Amino acid sequence: MSGYTVHEPPPRADEGEPDPERFAFVRDGFSFWAFLLGPVWMLWHGLWLVLIGYLVVMAVLQVVLTRIGASGGVHVAVALLVAILVGFEAASLRRWGLARRRWRNLGVVVADDLELAERRFFDAWVTTAHAAHPAEPMRQPVRPGRAVPDVIGLFPEPGARP
Repeated sequence: MSGYTVHEPPPRADEGEPDPERFAFVRDGFSFWAFLLGPVWMLWHGLWLVLIGYLVVMAVLQVVLTRIGASGGVHVAVALLVAILVGFEAASLRRWGLARRRWRNLGVVVADDLELAERRFFDAWVTTAHAAHPAEPMRQPVRPGRAVPDVIGLFPEPGARP
């Protein structure tokens, strides 16, 4: 099972309520595509600052390795290690990019796949939204001839002690 963080975009000028179609679900864990095609993955997700940082770090590493006379195998090994690091940190980089653009983190969902994560999140989201703004207030049944107590629990009167 994977964990997904759910992010809500900032509202558009013409929106009153958040649009669930625009929510982003970011899966925790290793990202194969970020590992294999790091710069392309960064561009795909709009992580421009991350891409610039990645290119600067890779350029500095290659210059340093060339200056110290490292072999071609060391160059490849360092590039592979950086790619593995990007693959493992892809979710954190994406969450950072969303936070920079003022997306709000709504919570975490654990599910086997993205579809189930979306279903679980929206089921809970609709339930809590309905509970916060019910269509009609809930009423307690009142038995005839009995007053409804103001305090529920062990002490039937406020401030009373046994």
